[in-house]
Amino acid sequence: MNRISKLLALCLAAALMLTGVVAGAEEQTAFNIISGISALSGGYDDNPVLKQLQEEAGITINWDCMSDSLSEQVNIRIAGGDLPDAFNGVSFNNYDLLTYGEDGTLIDLTPYINADVMPNLTAILEAHPEIRAAITMSNGAIYGLPAGEQMGTAGIGKEEDYSIFTVPQFSMINKKWLDELNLEVPTTLDELHDVLVAFKENDMSHKVYGNPEGSTLPMSTGFDQWCWGQNIFYAGFGFTNWTNDVCNDLILQPDGKVNFVSDDDNYRAALTYFHNWYAEGLMDPETFSQDTTQLMSKCSQGYVGVSTWWYIEELMGNYAEDYVFLPVLTGPDGTSNVTVRTGGAINAGQLSVSKACKSPEKLLAFYDKWYDGETVMQLQYGPIGEYFTGKDDNGLWLSITEDECREKYGKSAGELKSQLEVNGPKLILSNYYNDVFKMEDRAIERLEDLYNYWMPYVKDTTTYPIDCVYTPEELDTIDMYRSDFENAVAEQEALWLRDGAPTDDEWNAYVKNLERCGMNELLEVYQAAYDRYAEAK
Repeated sequence: MNRISKLLALCLAAALMLTGVVAGAEEQTAFNIISGISALSGGYDDNPVLKQLQEEAGITINWDCMSDSLSEQVNIRIAGGDLPDAFNGVSFNNYDLLTYGEDGTLIDLTPYINADVMPNLTAILEAHPEIRAAITMSNGAIYGLPAGEQMGTAGIGKEEDYSIFTVPQFSMINKKWLDELNLEVPTTLDELHDVLVAFKENDMSHKVYGNPEGSTLPMSTGFDQWCWGQNIFYAGFGFTNWTNDVCNDLILQPDGKVNFVSDDDNYRAALTYFHNWYAEGLMDPETFSQDTTQLMSKCSQGYVGVSTWWYIEELMGNYAEDYVFLPVLTGPDGTSNVTVRTGGAINAGQLSVSKACKSPEKLLAFYDKWYDGETVMQLQYGPIGEYFTGKDDNGLWLSITEDECREKYGKSAGELKSQLEVNGPKLILSNYYNDVFKMEDRAIERLEDLYNYWMPYVKDTTTYPIDCVYTPEELDTIDMYRSDFENAVAEQEALWLRDGAPTDDEWNAYVKNLERCGMNELLEVYQAAYDRYAEAK
């Protein structure tokens, strides 16, 4: 056969294959799907939103839903070769996706993510390349559709979109105590130190609120906690991240190189500085042991001068009006830096199509409807007419209030949501809150505070993406070293803050121990994963 004949034969074979795909797409209109489900949900068969989407797509779905033993049942079905057409809401992690994808159990969805089959998702991925990077496995394939919820300042009409998690700790100070002492709100760590001394020496909780003598806690927080830790005060030393958590401790520098703070000189300097505060009795002695209930109790009774939380009102209770935000404070050398956070993670484990599916394009066209803003709103919370009751003056859908829900359904709005919510590849973009449905009032308030008060203190928004995808070998490395590394950092940080700053010999021994605990190996993994993410993005 000459070269031209071979080429014609290949073209004919490709045409026959394409014809077979189209025929298969026309033949299969009924699909079997295993799906995770809320324990309070009654099932998806009668869900009005799903029924309408199926009708529009010209398909029917047999939902095999389960809340208990979901992972176990999925593993049994896969091991036995008894595959559904798709897995919905089963929460495959990236290791599962890559494993099942490379052994052929799950199909690569890349050929179907285009303007013809999935126009909604395709448009989103074009506008948000970081989402495509988050669902692209290390071999370049996509084995699951993206899911996640963004909540950021774009949702309240701001030009720049910052996640509600960007600065998780809002520090606050008792302005009434300051006024009583004729003191200004501090702008530096040294100024705050002097204020805390004044709070302690003047026993301000007793003096102002009439609490028992000696009950004043100049500053009380948790230790390396999410929104109620001491970490925002580390800004004066160049970072505000959690040094005992590998992912949050990881710094992405502007040049694209990753770094751990926990062996840097400025980290050592911070521990030395704040140990002096602890030794002087300015920090709550229960900082390292208390939980949120204990902290909230102290603050709501007027014992605490300075603390951190998500909202002032929630932490300080009836004393909230006496508090104001404490700004990001500069350190002894006159500088400061806030380590910002990324938003909620994007994951790809909420919808995957198996090799048993004869018409992936027809099923994926159905799932593409899930990426419409008004549709995903109803899948996430509940249908219009049940969870959403009407629109405001700006045309945004309003959710049912607590009072309305209890009067109409005899349950809380949260319970109603759990009953009506559909698991699966739901992607709520930040702008949906501005264009489709109204965000809850507390979130709006926090985003306004974030944008107007806190972000002006942020000089660099570079951050390591939590959506990086790892190879199985890299995941094994993380699993091997992460726990030991985190424990080594956390234990030493607490000891040095409480008992005394490290000597040169102690510091050198500590750094060598971090190396034995896999610090360099972990850095190599995180760097490689980020480099792939940046390339995919």
